[in-house]
Amino acid sequence: MIALIQRVQRASVTVEQCITGQIEQGLLVLLCAEKNDTPAIGEKLLNKVLAYRVFSDEAGKMNRSVQNLDGNGAHGGLLIVSQFTLAADTNSGTRASFTPAAAPDLARALYDDWVKRAQAKHSIVQTGEFAADMQVSLVNDGPVTFWLQVN
Repeated sequence: MIALIQRVQRASVTVEQCITGQIEQGLLVLLCAEKNDTPAIGEKLLNKVLAYRVFSDEAGKMNRSVQNLDGNGAHGGLLIVSQFTLAADTNSGTRASFTPAAAPDLARALYDDWVKRAQAKHSIVQTGEFAADMQVSLVNDGPVTFWLQVN
């Protein structure tokens, strides 16, 4: 699985002119499932996202995770948005191939499982809508963006 995480001051996702999810300070997580992914791989990726240190401490170093924004356990938000295009193979030509991406049924099951696990482990979780045409707005803080992938 792949997660492109962006440290944000705020972010929201809209589907058909209705906001489906929004957060203040936290992480926008663009999430992609690939062909051979499993719930166990998703669990590994979720644990990495939750523990990844992208927020600054008092010294200005990125030493805090979304689960410990202020050093006292304050949680930032997670806005989870499915994005199959992260699995694009762009090595040849000028049009991406999406053969590495999971089939829609598997991708939906893995996305739903990932969201459910995130909600069980983290207090502030919002989402987009799987396979919908979404408009994502964000104020990237830094900007800070990381590509996380586990197998």
